[in-house]
Amino acid sequence: MSQDRWDPEMRAFTAMMEERGRAFPPVVMVPPLDAARASNDGPGLALAAAGGPRMAESSDRWLPIRGRRLACRVHRPRTDAPLPVMVYIHGGGWVWGSIDTHDHIMRGYAEAAGCAVVGPDYALSPEAAFPQALEECAAVIRWVAKHGAEWGLDPTRIVVGGDSAGGNLAVAAALLLRETDPGLPLRGLLLNYGVFDSRMDTASYDEFATGHTLTREKMDFYWRCYAPREADRLHPLAAPLRADLRGLPPCLMHVAELDVLASENFAMEKRLREAGVEVEATTFPGVLHGFLRALGHVRASDRAVAEAGSWLRRIMA
Repeated sequence: MSQDRWDPEMRAFTAMMEERGRAFPPVVMVPPLDAARASNDGPGLALAAAGGPRMAESSDRWLPIRGRRLACRVHRPRTDAPLPVMVYIHGGGWVWGSIDTHDHIMRGYAEAAGCAVVGPDYALSPEAAFPQALEECAAVIRWVAKHGAEWGLDPTRIVVGGDSAGGNLAVAAALLLRETDPGLPLRGLLLNYGVFDSRMDTASYDEFATGHTLTREKMDFYWRCYAPREADRLHPLAAPLRADLRGLPPCLMHVAELDVLASENFAMEKRLREAGVEVEATTFPGVLHGFLRALGHVRASDRAVAEAGSWLRRIMA
């Protein structure tokens, strides 16, 4: 696949990550996935931990969620007052990723927005299939709304965000909480190149099926892990493009141009607007799915976080 349309910095970053990946065994997408996770996540862990803003507080805290102890990464850029908070849900196809792989991204948002960021380390698939991750993330948001002041958070100013599968879980959690906790206030949703439908026959799937990091083959594997029952892949909380979207809070959507998921992001923007939801959306040209992981290396990634920071400050005011 030609890389003529790639942002040069994106091309250089991708080559660097491929070189780092050669130090790990190949990723084999066959359960059990412990070894594959180490190979998939390993090349980016040092980058995620290094660089970026330093926080006044960075800590891991444990919550009793749905019968287990769930770790949450908490970043606060300042500690002298209760801060608005974004619960940020990491991506990785519901299969990979963690609060460690997305640490730099969370700190970037905390600094840019002047808010706290709480990242739940939700259970991964296929070991935990739909809807476990969704229910865990919703439970963390509920806890923050009820008890966030104990962590120096302002529970009246909550945003939910996420990237890729985390964007899916963010909007699905908002939909779930709309029904179960109608009094829970959410100020907004930050949706970065999210997975919004289980169809894999869109124009962007055809155009970017191979050669652009996230492939159609990988997405098919992720969906089979997350929703092994085909009927669940049509459920509106698994594929939120199929949901009634009315009543959701304002959304900021960031889309990668060269991404199999681009078409469903454009469709989600349209559906949200039709449902009366306030939406701001930016498509970043020349970048691939997951480009936020390139903070400090790709200027488009830095611009995305800066833009989100301004939006977050505005809606959390």
